[in-house]
Amino acid sequence: MKREDIQELALNKALEYKRCSLALSGGTGKTLIGLQHMVKQPSNSKFLVVAPKKSIFQSWKDDAVKFNFEYLLKQITFSTYLSLPKQKQDFHTIYLDECHSLKFNHNEVLSKFNGNILGLTGTPPKHPQSEKGFMMDKYCPVVYSYNTDEAVDHKILNDYRIVVHYVDLNPDKNIKVTKNNSTWMTSESAMYNYWSLRVDSSVGKLKQIAAIQRMKAMQIFVSKENKAKELLNSIGEYNKCLCFASTQEQTAKICAATYHSNNKFSEQNLEAFKSGKLNKLCAVEQLSEGINIPNLKYGIIMHSYGNERKASQKIFRFLRLNPDEQSTVHILCYKNTIDEQWVKSALEDFNQDKITYI
Repeated sequence: MKREDIQELALNKALEYKRCSLALSGGTGKTLIGLQHMVKQPSNSKFLVVAPKKSIFQSWKDDAVKFNFEYLLKQITFSTYLSLPKQKQDFHTIYLDECHSLKFNHNEVLSKFNGNILGLTGTPPKHPQSEKGFMMDKYCPVVYSYNTDEAVDHKILNDYRIVVHYVDLNPDKNIKVTKNNSTWMTSESAMYNYWSLRVDSSVGKLKQIAAIQRMKAMQIFVSKENKAKELLNSIGEYNKCLCFASTQEQTAKICAATYHSNNKFSEQNLEAFKSGKLNKLCAVEQLSEGINIPNLKYGIIMHSYGNERKASQKIFRFLRLNPDEQSTVHILCYKNTIDEQWVKSALEDFNQDKITYI
């Protein structure tokens, strides 16, 4: 089955409903399906495209130009989910890109909307009774699904293997802490245990704050940095590898070539990486979806944070090879910590037979 066949099946299914969602693997062309859906609506209809971040709007604009739907752009209004309650126009159809981003606070505006709704997602909520699951079921229930392994089987995406590396927290006191004019040394394990105790003993907002502080602390631990550098070196100088780090400071410690907002050489490094002049690059979080990197067979993901959507979007970066090729994605995980739950959640939708734990 070809990508165009999946697009046609998904589009035809969506056209059967006034309000629905399509749950489609990355690489199947969700944005193009959205544009094709617009073409099937009455001429001069007004459309609202909603996405969690503004950078996604560019992919709609790029696809509109690429597939000769540029004329639709004058009919489209773009909005983030945060700004959705501010939209006052009378739209024929609302397109909810990454519709798993819906929250209860969108209920008021959507309950007053009488037009069509088409949701597009690669990662539908796993729990129907969750906030996202409830909102999607109410306003745009999934009517067609096509997952990653189906796309691999049909050679729309290349094959992959995922290697999870367990990393021990360092018990040595190598972290300097300064608070209230006092300075002392602590260890990764001691700091993790401190914040975990705070999480377990707190409730409500304080529990949430403690969990965020624990996550931020884990981001700066050097044990994963050391493992990432070790993996980067082991992959070989002639193999292209992209590493996703959490902070700008981390990227510089892991790799000589970096890509982030405060590096004036970022675009230069990216172009060199794409062309093959550079074979190693470390970026902060994920690159824009529109950036395509040829021959990218190896990846390192330092943190998952329990957000399966962020993790899966990073993994899809390595599923753009020729269909007969295979990519290898290394994911780092702190042993005997909350990180194990985060990684398990992040990889839940992937073929478990293709995941190795070291």
